[in-house]
Amino acid sequence: MYEWISKLTLNERRLLRIERVLRVFPIWMMSAACCMLAFVLYRAFRKGFLKRVEHNLLDLLGAVPLTSLKAISKHYVQNVVYTLYEILFLSVRLKKLHASHFDVQGEEHLQEAQRQAMGKGFIVYAPHVGNFFNYYLYLTQKFDCLTVASAGSPELKPLYMKFAAMGCNGLDYDSVPPLELYRTLKKHVQSGGVIFILGDFWRPTFPLSRLFGRLTRTPEGAAMLALEHQVPVVPFYGYRVKGFKHRLVFSPPVNLHEQFEHSGRSERAEANLLLNAFMERVIRDQPSAWFYWFNVHERWEKISTLAPDNTTNDVIGSIDLTTEAAG
Repeated sequence: MYEWISKLTLNERRLLRIERVLRVFPIWMMSAACCMLAFVLYRAFRKGFLKRVEHNLLDLLGAVPLTSLKAISKHYVQNVVYTLYEILFLSVRLKKLHASHFDVQGEEHLQEAQRQAMGKGFIVYAPHVGNFFNYYLYLTQKFDCLTVASAGSPELKPLYMKFAAMGCNGLDYDSVPPLELYRTLKKHVQSGGVIFILGDFWRPTFPLSRLFGRLTRTPEGAAMLALEHQVPVVPFYGYRVKGFKHRLVFSPPVNLHEQFEHSGRSERAEANLLLNAFMERVIRDQPSAWFYWFNVHERWEKISTLAPDNTTNDVIGSIDLTTEAAG
């Protein structure tokens, strides 16, 4: 996947030239072009890249009819192609297109979370589904937002820089020390800001948790901030309906601090399982929209390699996790 992205992003001058040319074409025409390109790529990668994607789909979703499996993988490729086009070549027009291309459901839950926070901010929590770049831009037009991103990768950095230039504030966990990062997020939410957290990042340093019934490592940053600072979490996801049109779905705010009496390590782990369960439901409901089908098989823990519980490592892991979680 990252090889695809690098071919598009590593030559900035070429990208600018292509963007200037593509601006003259109407949106419907570029949508048709993306659809045709996705079909070509789907046929080209059937025996390699998509074989792994479909294996992972079957592994996590269970028995899926062959026709459904092919449809999911085809739509998966379409979403990747459309998303890359939106980010690289349509981003300058996104603010004008939001009204006509976004069907927003549950936006009142954002106002409810703001009311419940009583002067503080809140967390919008989501998996990597649909075009999460666009959804963050949508939030930044309504709230004082902050996120944390993995912009250190040379393939991905141009994508993040485009949105940073449009006012999408973010911190780079590859360059900002963990404690400084956590303090910045804490200060932001305590002063009434909104933090956009994508909760399905994976790193070998994250605390142990479960997803799809498998032992894995997931970030606990959202759970930590919500419990320690008593702010609501608004579960959210978006997905592509057709072409460049998206549906954004905000759920009622969840007050984790009301469900858990303390904010210790065990409470954070339990709260994180609730957030993981939300992400799993979204992925099952919109499987073709999830970005990580291409490498999710690398996330599962081998029981024999697990180290015994260590309190010091838990504390350090929680700080690191806050750093990565908000990515």
